Amino acid sequence: MTNFPDKWSDLNVALCHDWLTGMRGGERVLEILCQGFPGAGIHTLIHKPSAISDIINCHPIHTSWLQFVPGITHIYRHLLPLFPLTVELMPRPKADLLLSTSHCVIKSLRTRPETKHLCYCFTPMRYAWSFYEEYFGRNRMKAFIALFMLPILRRWDKNTASRVTRFVAISKHVQKRIMDFYGRDSDVVYPPVNTEHFTPDTESHGNFDLIVSALVPYKRIDLAVNAYNKLGYPLTIVGVGSESQHLRASAGPNIKFLGWESNERILHLYRTCRMLVFPGEEDFGIVPLEAQSCGKPVVAYAKGGTMETIIDDVTGVFFPEQTVDSILDAIDHCAARRWDSAAIRSNAERFSIQRFVNGMAESITKCMSMV
Repeated sequence: MTNFPDKWSDLNVALCHDWLTGMRGGERVLEILCQGFPGAGIHTLIHKPSAISDIINCHPIHTSWLQFVPGITHIYRHLLPLFPLTVELMPRPKADLLLSTSHCVIKSLRTRPETKHLCYCFTPMRYAWSFYEEYFGRNRMKAFIALFMLPILRRWDKNTASRVTRFVAISKHVQKRIMDFYGRDSDVVYPPVNTEHFTPDTESHGNFDLIVSALVPYKRIDLAVNAYNKLGYPLTIVGVGSESQHLRASAGPNIKFLGWESNERILHLYRTCRMLVFPGEEDFGIVPLEAQSCGKPVVAYAKGGTMETIIDDVTGVFFPEQTVDSILDAIDHCAARRWDSAAIRSNAERFSIQRFVNGMAESITKCMSMV
């Protein structure tokens, strides 16, 4: 169990998270905060208990009115224009400290005058600022609506950033966005990787490369599928998402889709793959560090958070352009090189859970002392 300093044992803490519909990187961060503040309630737009871990579910969870919409866990992403109003209508948590983990709207939750708000920001609203073309561009109707909706969303998102006492960014990449979009300074605390679970092993290596990712447009899994269709080498893809059917239809027989897998199964795949392939731009990227923690090299796009977590030609290889030829060149280079798994593992250890806890503890101290 992860605990924050004893001096905060009497601190009334409330947690908030955009939505609880699955266990991805953001929810793994929330788990650690839940362990650190075991009495904290969680405020969120919607909650699907069956898709969330017991560590989170054992906390009191307070949802918005969206929770009562039939089929909400399947359609909520289509209701983005309603999210700002929904957050405005949510009750103000009674707490000394509101600790939000947000990539969308929950960082704008209103607080009481006595409450300090520390936001662990995965990115300023991703749908509005950074990847709107990837989210809206393929659907002409959505793209048309976005022309009118995005300026309103951006204005609201920027204005309500003032409700946050102090920001913490997950990377220097996101720190720059927080300054560019909100005009706010922020600390940098890297998300944690469970280096105790993800470890190297002596298992025999398989003759396949690996992708572990949500299958959504901005992840650019289509780029990897096209590359491996041309390469012909076995590729295993772990993940589910809106692009699943399209990707399966376009993939050759050398590409295997497993859907989502357990942590134990993913650990086995990390340990036995030849390399991890990471074709999209990410704000940080936990998956490349999980693979490195298992001693495996990563082929990644040279933009975003991976520039801070992968050491070129030591723990992986970057490709400069999101093109088939560019990623194939990097794959060939990675396959031809001999890798030092101990050096790769050592790099991942810089992002341990304890370092995350220490960094967050320092930011909480700064937040609580602000006037």
